[in-house]
Amino acid sequence: MSKQDSYTDQALRRLEDVSPSVRLRAALGVGASPDPRFVDMLVERCAVEPEFHVRDMLTWALTRHPSSVTVPALLREVRSERAQARSQALHTLSKIGDRQAWPAITRALLSDPDDEVARSAWRAAVVLVPEGAELRLATALATQLGRGERETRLSLSRALIALGEVIMPALRAAMTDPDALVRQHAIATERLLRNPDAGFEFAIEEAKRIVVLGSTSQG
Repeated sequence: MSKQDSYTDQALRRLEDVSPSVRLRAALGVGASPDPRFVDMLVERCAVEPEFHVRDMLTWALTRHPSSVTVPALLREVRSERAQARSQALHTLSKIGDRQAWPAITRALLSDPDDEVARSAWRAAVVLVPEGAELRLATALATQLGRGERETRLSLSRALIALGEVIMPALRAAMTDPDALVRQHAIATERLLRNPDAGFEFAIEEAKRIVVLGSTSQG
């Protein structure tokens, strides 16, 4: 076995070590000395790594490698049956920022039933969207308004707001949705777009009052 092969095997063993601190240092070491041979093992480890901080280091290590090598591997991973694999691949693509990955951000991913995958897809989409496709993306994202718990709704609002004024037609349409949660989320997002310092909780509470008053006046 060559020295390079021995080093690769050693790195792989450390990335799979039972100790999170060992895995963290292994990912740091791989990122500090990028080698295309490590890309597949980093991507595979992202799909199963249980510790957030280690996953973040794995992503950093991948960003240290050429996108010509990492992006194709990550694009394969966004089609994985494992939710964590899809989520982490999307997160890493958003950090790399190579817009060649944009076609992989499908409506299916933007509406993925797993909230973590969807949130990663929203963040990646905002980073990767090409000029001229913002309105189409805003329309797709708006179909997810009212979804999930606070963190999911906040993630969607942030993604929409990052697109700017182009989101307003989609928000106005959502403000008339039959679902009160969708209306609330759309109104809160519009408030945050106008006043980013207001805070999500304040915007949601204000939106709830508006929806209730609107329902009362209609009744």
